[in-house]
Amino acid sequence: MFPQPWIFLIATIFATSVFMSSLVESFPEADKVKSLPEQSPLVLWLNGESYLCVIFSSFNCLVASAGPVCTSVGVGAFTEHGPFVTNQGEAIEKNQYSWNKEANILYLESPAGVGFSYSLNLPFYKTLNNEVTARDSLVFLQRWFAKFPEYKNRDFYIMGESYGGHYSKVNFNIKGITIGNPLLDFDTDMNAVDEYYWSHGIITDYAYKIMTSLCNSSRVLREYFSGQISKDCVLLQLKKSQKFDECNLKYSEMYLNRKDVQKALHARLDYDPLNREIPTINVVGFFVKSVYTGDQDSVIPCMGTRRLVDRLAKTLGLKTTVPYSSWFVDKQVGGWTQVYGNHLSYATVRGASHGTPVTQGHMAPCLKLQRKPM
Repeated sequence: MFPQPWIFLIATIFATSVFMSSLVESFPEADKVKSLPEQSPLVLWLNGESYLCVIFSSFNCLVASAGPVCTSVGVGAFTEHGPFVTNQGEAIEKNQYSWNKEANILYLESPAGVGFSYSLNLPFYKTLNNEVTARDSLVFLQRWFAKFPEYKNRDFYIMGESYGGHYSKVNFNIKGITIGNPLLDFDTDMNAVDEYYWSHGIITDYAYKIMTSLCNSSRVLREYFSGQISKDCVLLQLKKSQKFDECNLKYSEMYLNRKDVQKALHARLDYDPLNREIPTINVVGFFVKSVYTGDQDSVIPCMGTRRLVDRLAKTLGLKTTVPYSSWFVDKQVGGWTQVYGNHLSYATVRGASHGTPVTQGHMAPCLKLQRKPM
């Protein structure tokens, strides 16, 4: 079976790199990557709203996304931590919290059908799974490293939030995986929403009792997506109170759907930030080095993530080496962290909600690549 040609996926990545490089000519001080050491690490960034799947066969591995996933270019590069962010969809401006000050970032649209990427073979989407996605991502990375061999021996990290993936054997110098606000296990993560609402005073004791005994959040979501909500379950409309601009994602969508931008990126279709038709999976393993989450994340609450990281540590036979304690940013508490076996670390980011780089951008760079846990 031949690799599926991601006709526009590769063009998107290369064109985006060229596009951003050309913009740096007007903002030379923004191109911090050029000032990084010769052997600065390479990061593969993946966005998504899905499970994290880790199946490893050796110490040389590759991860690929398996949705339903968000676009890494539109969300990761233009909204969260790329060199530039969109200014209300009209233009771009420097991102003061850009992660390319720490590493070289490769934003991959994965799998085909996400963002500007697509397949000319429409039946392909019905057969898409983690094996196909991993295979196609592997082909992309092999070709990318062939084109840019100077990065092949760099320390290679995989980072992302709420994404899915699958490992395959490949000779890359992988050092570890960092995931943020991750959906690791559907029932554990979704049912933590009930606890989050109750602990934050959003629901009454009676509602919490009903949600934990009769109709929890995982059941509500399953019934909602099946289109058959039982009389036991009632969806509540909750008001949001966040300080960041919730239109950020919309601004990126507006900007990337401008005809002149699409022409510059060689886009062949309109931009869609999210594809919900791609399946999900949930296995985690040894190469996960750190997991971070916002302590105000009501989508995938930190309570569920903490339980799952603790469960992973026990599965891997890792003992607690740094007990639950605070970490600091500019002499202020940035959140709380716990380390297992000097290998796996868990951290909360104070005041951050779902999408930590968007809601607490000044703290997110502190979760930078390190050769040891926080």
